[in-house]
Amino acid sequence: MSLIVRVAARGEGVAQDGRHAAYAAPGDTLKPDGAVMPGPHHQTPPCRHFPRCGGCQLQHLDDVAYADFVRDRIAGALAAHDLTAPIREVALSPPRTRRRATLHAEKGGRLGFAEEKSHAIVDIVECHILIPELFALVAPLRALLPKLGLKRRADVHLVMLDQGADILVTGLAAEGLAAAEAITGFCERHAVARFAVDDGLGPETRWEPDAATVTLGGVAVPFPHAAFLQATAEGEAALVAAVREATEGAGTIADLFAGLGTFALALPGRVYAAEGARDAVAALKSAAARARKPVFAEHRDLYRRPLTVAELDRFDAIVIDPPRAGARDQMPALATTTAKRLAYVSCNPSSFARDAKILCEGGWRLGWVQPVGQFRWSTHVELAAGFSR
Repeated sequence: MSLIVRVAARGEGVAQDGRHAAYAAPGDTLKPDGAVMPGPHHQTPPCRHFPRCGGCQLQHLDDVAYADFVRDRIAGALAAHDLTAPIREVALSPPRTRRRATLHAEKGGRLGFAEEKSHAIVDIVECHILIPELFALVAPLRALLPKLGLKRRADVHLVMLDQGADILVTGLAAEGLAAAEAITGFCERHAVARFAVDDGLGPETRWEPDAATVTLGGVAVPFPHAAFLQATAEGEAALVAAVREATEGAGTIADLFAGLGTFALALPGRVYAAEGARDAVAALKSAAARARKPVFAEHRDLYRRPLTVAELDRFDAIVIDPPRAGARDQMPALATTTAKRLAYVSCNPSSFARDAKILCEGGWRLGWVQPVGQFRWSTHVELAAGFSR
């Protein structure tokens, strides 16, 4: 008999004797035969599709154990680089708050998430992570797709925008009058904001009665097809609050990997926003101009052309929100800039800790880390951190 003491990065429980057990929570007991005896933090998974559905890996953890898992992931990543910092209480998004997701569909009518470590599709009839408005479209979409000529596997991208649901189906042509009428009828019945298909040549909008927007920092921003959006409104609010705290008092701010302006539009003062996606830059420029926000957006690939020290020295504070790989190419200049404040937002504790080590070696001090659990019951961990000189 051995006590489960923690949850590893991929979600399996780790016992005192070093054994690993799937779907075990801290406080569970691992028997010699490998069976798990549930403990105080082992909850009954709420969804009938768990653990087959790959949308969630940790529904067997209660909120206490799940928050501990998120904090431990960050603490472990920092420790691997000989770093420590105060780690705040996890900002955990409630169930049924995910406002974007990608489902998979196939000719036979199945529609849902893929199974864990598999391409097989779980034909979902319930979901405890999606917001109800998006989940309500699953059954109607299951009926619609065969009418559009679905002949092979397709991906269905769902996002909740200001005007309603945005639907993009990739791997589908939806040709002919019957398909067009089916799309129109579906969108009218279900108050869809936009419907588009992409057969490999780029998204083609088939329904958009009003321009599709998402409100960021109080500003309505045009939403490009498949653009990035924080997974939950609660997670976005937690990250924005952390970034505002980390850059408080700054008059001029650089927002690197700015996307549609999640942070740039929410910050006071003058903001320079650098982003590599052209459609996102165009959307941010137009939104900032209409709202008369002092935001200058530039199309710039920060992997090929990172900001120089001289450019960074013009700003009082820096915000950086790179992809999962981190921002290794930008770190040398960030480590030596004279800017006094830096907010680092990350969706990967490992690459964050690597970059944080470079910053600290350059004279920055890591003041705090705010964990954010937007992808509830998954092993995906996000954070925001405040650095100062």
